[in-house]
Amino acid sequence: EAAKPAPTPLQLKIGETYLTPVGFMDFTGVFRDTAPGSGIGTNFGSFPYRTQAAVNGNLSEFKMSPQNSRIGLRFDSKFKGINVLGYWESDFLGGVGNPPVGNAAVSTNSYPLRLRLYWVDLKKDKWEILGGQTWSLLAPGRNGISPLPGDVFYSQVIDVNYTVGVPCCRFPEFRVVYRPTKNVAAAFALDNPEQYVGGSGGGGTITLPSGLSSSYGSQLSNGMLTLGTPNAAPDMIAKLAVDGKMKNGNAAHFEVAGLLRTFKTYLPATGQHFTAAGGGFAVNLNVEVLKGLRLLTNNYYSQGGGRYLFGQAPDVVVQSDGSLSTVKSMGTVSGFEYTRKNTLLYAYYGGVYIDRNVVQDTTGSKPALAGYGYSGAPNSQNKSVQQATFGFNQTMWKDPRYGAINFMGQYAYFSRNPWSLATGVPTHAYMNEIWLNLRYTLPGSAPALK
Repeated sequence: EAAKPAPTPLQLKIGETYLTPVGFMDFTGVFRDTAPGSGIGTNFGSFPYRTQAAVNGNLSEFKMSPQNSRIGLRFDSKFKGINVLGYWESDFLGGVGNPPVGNAAVSTNSYPLRLRLYWVDLKKDKWEILGGQTWSLLAPGRNGISPLPGDVFYSQVIDVNYTVGVPCCRFPEFRVVYRPTKNVAAAFALDNPEQYVGGSGGGGTITLPSGLSSSYGSQLSNGMLTLGTPNAAPDMIAKLAVDGKMKNGNAAHFEVAGLLRTFKTYLPATGQHFTAAGGGFAVNLNVEVLKGLRLLTNNYYSQGGGRYLFGQAPDVVVQSDGSLSTVKSMGTVSGFEYTRKNTLLYAYYGGVYIDRNVVQDTTGSKPALAGYGYSGAPNSQNKSVQQATFGFNQTMWKDPRYGAINFMGQYAYFSRNPWSLATGVPTHAYMNEIWLNLRYTLPGSAPALK
């Protein structure tokens, strides 16, 4: 008889269900030549200018943290021909700005636990149903359509906020997937909505008409409200993914996705409701042109879909009559990844562009401008944010029974251009970062269900 495979360490079987711990232990260090004060995750839209009056723009910062360490479990079972997969993943990046609890940065560095992923997936024959907190269906994929982190593209970087320009969000989602063939998958999803006006991840916030700020402040999310914004309907996403082989036998992945959104507000002064529709689409390609060398490009365009760009762009502005107008935004991440033996090299360019949407404010004592990108707007209302980055991931030791140890490095250059600047202020702010990371990854793999 053939030898039976050795059991995977850290994998348990309880009844008919396999439990496999997932996660890793990280030790991360980052140096920035300005001091945005954003924790180990980069706030892409708010790093400071280097004017003489800007204190943080004239200081550098260095941080070390274990916050990106992850813990979790996957649950695998089979019931009446249905493959059941449950997945949970958490890290320690909880809290606004990812701070330690209280004054713990001085003495204990007590970082709060944060939920990243928590979903259940049912698969049978050509159909698949998923519910829970997952990477949004709009996030670019690496293989087919899959909720597993290894099948989702959010780059290979160390930065816990990933890269500028990729629509990589994690939401509560209900998803249905149909696979007519082995290489083709189509999916439809309902995502948890949030009508968003900026303020998350360093993104600039819109300016409301002065006479409407009290009425609309609680109806639109500025990134600080937690599930407190009234939303009319879930976001709807559709995706088609095709996987194949090139003439040289190397893999290729192509996908297109579409987004439809609904926004709704109420103006107490007139008793009127206002609605607006938003949407967007994505076109993504990942091709292995040579053995181990993958070229990729992920491109997203939206009219009212800025929240999906890691919160870098607002969805809407508010007109003086209380009606809503969507904001155009787009993002891209393109580059390469090269794997040879135990070494991974990568380089990406990422960018976000946010169009202006200027409002004539007639609600105050005298006419003024509001919205996003108007003359005299705060310099947090960005026109564009760009990033160039490269790095490596070196596997120093690996054993399927005991896990792996990796050493990683990353360099990143950031530039942001606001729509409006005060006299004498440089046209753009810029920042350089250097990352180093040491990681131990737990052993474990998916069980073979019969």
